Amino acid sequence: MAEIYDPQALRRELHEMPELALHEEKTAAYVAEKLEALGIETHRNVGGTTGVLGIIRGKEPGPVMMLRADMDALPFVIDGKPCCIHACGHDGHTAMLLAAASRLKDNVRRGTLKLLFQPAEETIEGAPEMIRAGVIDDVDMILGAHIRPIQDVPAGKLCPAVRHTASATVFVEIEGRGAHASRPHLGINAIDVSCAVIEGVQAIWLDPKMSWSSKATQIHADAGATNTVPDKARITFDVRAQTNDLMDALLKRMEEVVNGTAAAFGAKGKLIRNSLCPACWYDDDFTAEVADAIRETAGEENLAHDCGGGGEDFHFYKLHRPEMKAAYFGVGVGATPGLHAATMHFDDSLLKLGVNVFENMVLRHLG
Repeated sequence: MAEIYDPQALRRELHEMPELALHEEKTAAYVAEKLEALGIETHRNVGGTTGVLGIIRGKEPGPVMMLRADMDALPFVIDGKPCCIHACGHDGHTAMLLAAASRLKDNVRRGTLKLLFQPAEETIEGAPEMIRAGVIDDVDMILGAHIRPIQDVPAGKLCPAVRHTASATVFVEIEGRGAHASRPHLGINAIDVSCAVIEGVQAIWLDPKMSWSSKATQIHADAGATNTVPDKARITFDVRAQTNDLMDALLKRMEEVVNGTAAAFGAKGKLIRNSLCPACWYDDDFTAEVADAIRETAGEENLAHDCGGGGEDFHFYKLHRPEMKAAYFGVGVGATPGLHAATMHFDDSLLKLGVNVFENMVLRHLG
């Protein structure tokens, strides 16, 4: 009989090999070796990346279900030295999925179970790469999970849906006209235009029943001399919206503000969309099943309310294949002080709660 993996032990081994996006060589090799040791069909270098795909095929016809975990860690500079730390819990996600694989190895009776260990979630490059590799082309259901910080879900509880927002990095380039600072009327100060653009963006109002934000996080303008009016400036905005439609509306309004404000100064403005991570798009019936799975495995008292939090490239999968059912649950492990903190730590003995939900959901459809 195949070994049943302990997610806590797996996580502690994975925690010692943090690797950045698309460089998860040791992690991918570890995952592949663990899958192969279970006798699971294993595909390495998925899409020419560090992605790993395990496949368990039932003997009877049925749907294709995919469980997905991310593998990459985060970059930090500590005491002046660059380093890499698993500060978002991806080591825990990989451990949960490997542990679930060990339980499900001999229990998929019908259909097909795919186990996707995805690289590069933090840079939102991983999911698009997996999509291009065709890993979801035949998938009927996809399920993911993420540990939650103590601020979102109490330790020992689980929420059936993590309501990620759409998030984007947007650059605004302003082109004014340089001049000597003693004759500012001969120029168009790109800093003045930038300030007006920022104020204009802050004045945007959308549906008050929904949440959104657009805040300037960087501004660069320097003509070289301290007495020269700068002709160019570049603003960075972090933009977030509750839904994909709301994000589209917000970006459209921002572009109008940029163009109109710049024109009012006699300058030129350009909005550049750098990266966009979509908002969650779940199927209510599938999410309800996750809630039932939490009740069955952890008890009604440990079913937490849905929580929000950040962005996730997991949602590219549903956008690419809308007919596929999607859900993504949260596992309360008491993570503190918060995700993406270099000192983030959590109770990894609680990872088994997520493994239980994965197993329950698969057996509902493929057992």
